[in-house]
Amino acid sequence: MTIANASHANSAQKTQSTSSTDTKLSALFAARHDEKNLQSPYDVGLIIVALALMTIGIIIVTSASMPVAERIHDNPFYFAIRHGIYIVGAIIAAMVVLELPMQFWRTANPYLLLAAIGLLVAVLLIGRTVNGSTRWLALGPITIQAAEPAKLFFFTYLAGYLVRRYEEVTENLKGFIKPLVVFFALAMLLLLQPDLGTVVVMFATTIGLLFLAGARLWQFFALVFAGVLAVVALIVFEEYRMKRVTSFLDPWADPFGAGYQLTQSLMAYGRGNWFGQGLGNSLQKLEFLPEAHTDFVMAILAEELGFVGVLAVLGLILWMVVRALQIGNKALLKSRPFEGYLAYSVGIWFSFQTAVNIGASAGILPTKGLTLPLVSYGGSSLIVMSVAVALLLRIDFELRVDGVQALGRGDNKKTSKAKAKSSAKSAATPPVKTKHTNAEPFADADADYNQAADAKVLDVKGADQEASAATSKGAGAKKSSNSISPEDEGKAGIKAILARVSKEATSE
Repeated sequence: MTIANASHANSAQKTQSTSSTDTKLSALFAARHDEKNLQSPYDVGLIIVALALMTIGIIIVTSASMPVAERIHDNPFYFAIRHGIYIVGAIIAAMVVLELPMQFWRTANPYLLLAAIGLLVAVLLIGRTVNGSTRWLALGPITIQAAEPAKLFFFTYLAGYLVRRYEEVTENLKGFIKPLVVFFALAMLLLLQPDLGTVVVMFATTIGLLFLAGARLWQFFALVFAGVLAVVALIVFEEYRMKRVTSFLDPWADPFGAGYQLTQSLMAYGRGNWFGQGLGNSLQKLEFLPEAHTDFVMAILAEELGFVGVLAVLGLILWMVVRALQIGNKALLKSRPFEGYLAYSVGIWFSFQTAVNIGASAGILPTKGLTLPLVSYGGSSLIVMSVAVALLLRIDFELRVDGVQALGRGDNKKTSKAKAKSSAKSAATPPVKTKHTNAEPFADADADYNQAADAKVLDVKGADQEASAATSKGAGAKKSSNSISPEDEGKAGIKAILARVSKEATSE
């Protein structure tokens, strides 16, 4: 009777230990493969905000462009259809850029700068002139505003330069001046179009990046002072720019001349009040306000959706800018300076261009021909801005997967054979405890599993030791070979448990 009770107690103990081990294995497997515990590889919030801005853009562009489209093209949805095509092209371009690793941009940024210079030179030679400005390249039915990709390519070059010449930029004047020489060359090509607005945006972004990179404070203030003097000189020596400044200071002095566009824009803002006149009920879009669907789209939005609508758009753009700066800071903390500076440049670019666009339409700044990011009508601007957002997503994606052991499941036959040989060799060696790193995010669960197996070995004799050795072989194979996929590890653990249970049943 005593022997039977002891045997029963021993069997219960074995069952409890096996159940505990199975629970640990289930927890390990669930931690590795449960979809609920997997982090999203992309910033879903950033994607939603970008799509929200595009959606608002096509709605407001459609409403603002219907009168002028009806008069010019006999189709009220002419500009709306084109803007929809631009959005589709922008999404496709963003998806293509999202597949490019950041290594491509790190190595190709000098060549992209040459491409930007080539585009600006080509515009001056064979460009199309509209309203006295030569800014567009016509390639059949496609029209490209060369200044838009030039901005992006210059910012990628500047980020790469700050990485390659960081010590020169922060320690001596020579390294600080070199990127300014490149900017000066691009600025001269842009001013020949002329396009002062793009020059101002690029100058502000360059100043911001140099400041964030650690340039000396006196150099920074000297650059700001020289830039302000240059802008003032460009305004004073051009009559049409001087008229814009004077009309900005007092638009009501000549409401039907130099101040006409600004006064009509201010009327739109005034009629909007808190909640607007309602979507589609704008009066200023009835060809009172020129360029209502491009540079002054925010005025129509303010008239139809009111202060609440303007605040919503500003909130979305502010969220995107803050997110870009957060991604840049995270990249710098993870020793990825190129990605960090590029994310910073996108954030500064978006914020400053938004400020100039809305400030010009609201009478806070002189009138400049800059689009509202992801909202205004314009294919080149929309596509380039979408590519910039895709770069932010790609940087964030690489930061999220940094240190993950395996990203794909499609291993070829050669890789599988190599893994099998590695597993066979490592099975002959005992498991070695290693330090917990980012490459092994589930090392704690593995340790709990191994401890449970060790406790089982102390209680069971003979056949149980053979099963434990099999388990150790599987664990040793995983520890010694970082190329083994999580699926192979799970299978090895399951086989070890089944072998141990079968041996226990046979011994009983």
